[in-house]
Amino acid sequence: QVQLLESGGGLVQAGGSLRLSCTASGRPFSRFTAGWFRQAPGQEREFLSAIAWNGQNTVYADSVLGRFTIFRDNAKNLLYLQMNSLKPEDTAVYYCAAGTSWSYVDTPSTYEYWGQGTQVTVSS
Repeated sequence: QVQLLESGGGLVQAGGSLRLSCTASGRPFSRFTAGWFRQAPGQEREFLSAIAWNGQNTVYADSVLGRFTIFRDNAKNLLYLQMNSLKPEDTAVYYCAAGTSWSYVDTPSTYEYWGQGTQVTVSS
């Protein structure tokens, strides 16, 4: 079992930045692929980014490429999402996730463990 807890969400103006954190506990976090997703009201959960267990491979959705950066600190069991140049359409609940596969990392069903989410609101 892995427990995940997101933090760092909040209200920010368009063009601003936020850094989300995800704290993992339970099994060693370094064994897992990790990812970030978001879900806006009435919409499906959207893949944002994924990072391999050792941090050496990353994947980004086109919608966030160049604006968001995923990184991790396995020694501290932490996953991060640095979000720059935020837009109102980035408003959503953001989730971190962990899984044992590096296949289909853009698919929610790949991940066995999920956090409860943190709200990000971007005002125009």
